[in-house]
Amino acid sequence: MSFTVAIVGRPNVGKSTLFNRLTKTNQAIVDDVSGVTRDRIYGVGDWNGKNFHIIDTGGIVEQSNDVFERNIKKQVDFAIEEASSIFFVVDAVAGITPADESVAGLLRNVNKKVFLVVNKADNHERLLASHEFWALGFEQVYPIAAISGSGTGELLDDLVKLIPQDEYEDEQIPKFAIIGQPNVGKSSLVNAFLGEERNIVTDIAGTTRDPIHSRYSKFGKDFILIDTAGIRKKSKVNEDLEFYSVLRAIRAVEEADVCFLVIDANDGIESQDMELFSLVVRRNKGIVILVNKWDLVVKETNTAMQFEKRIKEKLAPFSDVPVLFISALEKQRIYQAIEIGHEVFHNRSQKIKTSELNDKMLEAIAKYPPPSYRNHLIKIKYITQIDKHYPVFSFFCNYPDQIKGSYKQFIENQMRGLFNFKGVPIRILFKEK
Repeated sequence: MSFTVAIVGRPNVGKSTLFNRLTKTNQAIVDDVSGVTRDRIYGVGDWNGKNFHIIDTGGIVEQSNDVFERNIKKQVDFAIEEASSIFFVVDAVAGITPADESVAGLLRNVNKKVFLVVNKADNHERLLASHEFWALGFEQVYPIAAISGSGTGELLDDLVKLIPQDEYEDEQIPKFAIIGQPNVGKSSLVNAFLGEERNIVTDIAGTTRDPIHSRYSKFGKDFILIDTAGIRKKSKVNEDLEFYSVLRAIRAVEEADVCFLVIDANDGIESQDMELFSLVVRRNKGIVILVNKWDLVVKETNTAMQFEKRIKEKLAPFSDVPVLFISALEKQRIYQAIEIGHEVFHNRSQKIKTSELNDKMLEAIAKYPPPSYRNHLIKIKYITQIDKHYPVFSFFCNYPDQIKGSYKQFIENQMRGLFNFKGVPIRILFKEK
């Protein structure tokens, strides 16, 4: 999934409202890396079975002191460069403003599909007023009311016609994204995997700007490798170009099946690594932790077992994650990383027979049933796996809302003990029977 829509326009035309409508969220902020992007303006939408990325460009340039016109131009330039298609949002109530004309002038001749979206056309008079926007010179005008969703169906119908079929979707080739903070050796690791100088490798943090896709087909393994720009804390993201590269890295996580989180053996696992780990878990992706530059560590004072124990203590309660100690420079254990990546990919995509699931889990639950609710026994009667790209299980019981967090954790631990979900987040739902 790489098709991207950028929402552009002057302030107060309803860009965030449209963003919320398309991402099915209830807030302008969406769930991404805390503290990495200023307003966290990246999301995912879907329509008629097709998925696409959405970026709201309103006010996204960090600590900008530029004048309004220059700020708008910077946002539009970003949209032109980054997006597959553009939603140019205007206001039916205000009519055409000089700022709208300025944005239209920048967009009119770009070599990408621009949808002119006239927002706030929520009654007959405003619908008629929206016709004045034909004067901006675009192919079609889409009057909508983002707050209610009126008119967005026609807009999305035309949008998804542009979305091509994913070239790798039918083949089901695993996609591995290499993520981590800047300068931990991600590009060196890609070159070691591929056996060639495919990517620029340098000791200057922030060399990689865009996710770089490489296809690996050797030794009976076939997968897509995605190298991403390093993700650092918000306080260190000062350059606009790097700010945008963070969005692209987050998008690569969304695209991947399994993420290799690379950490520096000299630094250990830091708070920003934990943010990245949380992002991967929230996105239901498989994860493998690669401790790079292990050849530089003094082994007498820091054994692999001690190092791994400290990492897993920080990852708790989800500590069922492979940790591998590597050296991209010396090519130590890098092919073992590929093997583990495929194992995690298999764990994430496995389907457990309903009969096996119920036989094993109901027996474990019978030995340690959930605490009662107001003197009523809580009985879990049936378990089934939901058909998703990642492991989701429904537990049917008589009081689903009264299952406590500690018992949910017990259920997950039992699942992991009985079945192999190493490196994979599990989603457990309790439903009324």
